[in-house]
Amino acid sequence: MKLRGDLQLRKLGDDHILIYPGQDQLDMSKVYTFNETAVQIWLELQGKEFNVESVTAVLLDNYEVEESEAERDAEKLVKQFENQGFLI
Repeated sequence: MKLRGDLQLRKLGDDHILIYPGQDQLDMSKVYTFNETAVQIWLELQGKEFNVESVTAVLLDNYEVEESEAERDAEKLVKQFENQGFLI
């Protein structure tokens, strides 16, 4: 799987938001706020093929977390990306 390349990650104040293309005027129903971890993963995965294992590896490389917790979080995040239509 791969992240959609047409979505835009922007910093708005202290927040990072993901918006759909063509939103000249921000439609808040199609804006998603990311925490710092999700931003880090989004940036690491941009333009690359990935799976739950590679997301787990990003978490393990960047955060002090147990492997089982990283795997659970990776599965959850990938599922959220899938449910929101962020994947191709």
